[in-house]
Amino acid sequence: MNVKAKLILSALGVCALPLAQAQAGDFEDFGRVTRVQPRIEQVRTPRQECRTDYVQAQVPQQRSQAGTVIGGIAGALLGSQVGGGNGKVAAAAAGAIAGGMIGDNVDNNGRAYGPQVQEQAVQRCRTVDSVQERTNGYDVTYDYRGHTYTTVMNRDPGNRVRLRVSVEPDQYQ
Repeated sequence: MNVKAKLILSALGVCALPLAQAQAGDFEDFGRVTRVQPRIEQVRTPRQECRTDYVQAQVPQQRSQAGTVIGGIAGALLGSQVGGGNGKVAAAAAGAIAGGMIGDNVDNNGRAYGPQVQEQAVQRCRTVDSVQERTNGYDVTYDYRGHTYTTVMNRDPGNRVRLRVSVEPDQYQ
């Protein structure tokens, strides 16, 4: 068989395919939609919800140490000028202690060193469920030739639904 004849036979076979399907009894028709009910699904998504509160908190104050150090050095220098021998060392030590106390008193005089109250920002968070509804399909009830059928579809078909009808004979035994 030559190429031209094969090509003609192939074209005839492709053209005859819809005719063979039509003989099998498949055709399209429409049914009347009687009810459409959306399938609603609730989706819960957790999310963080935060707010800032301001609270009173006690904050200890820092005492300055500079006066103590400078006073101690000055007292030690002045104390070492008094007396002689071992008395000079004892006088320097006593001068350092006295100078440190006087320097601390002068540097930190008049300040309240108890705990002080200060306002601080505190972030408070909690997890809440965000609920969203979404349509997950449609329950469609339709009438076709006096019979009622129900199916699930991914969209609302409107007033009528397209049907693919297949007819085949019952096999007798």
